Amino acid sequence: MQNAHTALYVVMGVSGCGKTRIGANFAKAIGVTFVEGDDYHPPENVRKMSSGIPLTDEDRAGWLLTLASRIREAKDAGTGLVLTCSALKRSYRETLRDGARPQPLQFIYLRGTRELIGERLRARKGHFMDPALLESQFEALEEPAPDEGAWVCDVGGSAEEMVAALVARASA
Repeated sequence: MQNAHTALYVVMGVSGCGKTRIGANFAKAIGVTFVEGDDYHPPENVRKMSSGIPLTDEDRAGWLLTLASRIREAKDAGTGLVLTCSALKRSYRETLRDGARPQPLQFIYLRGTRELIGERLRARKGHFMDPALLESQFEALEEPAPDEGAWVCDVGGSAEEMVAALVARASA
């Protein structure tokens, strides 16, 4: 296992699953940089999502390459990173992995039910993602296959418990 201070992590899942909260707290706990992937969306993507229009693979392509570049920068600097990205499809995860190679990139999949995440998304304030797009995210979601080695976290528990479990796993 790699040192948690130089390891590269992507916290993934559908919108509203808690990527930002879990990712930021995990990064702080292990002492590495946190990057909010949504901050890298181009304005056109934000306009689409704000208008309730799902993004296409083409819309996401440039954004994913930008995130892969951010991962590469951390790898090349020898610094750890926790980045949030929906990473809904295996092909998106492969694009992100390209930024880390040959170093491994550890995905942390925040999994929850449509009902629970829908409730959380509707209660969230100040985010550009239209809650109506949640169904399109679940439709696009390809849960990580066992061969991808993602750490799976059930979002039904508390954020504190999830972060503690991730820190323990990163330290093992």
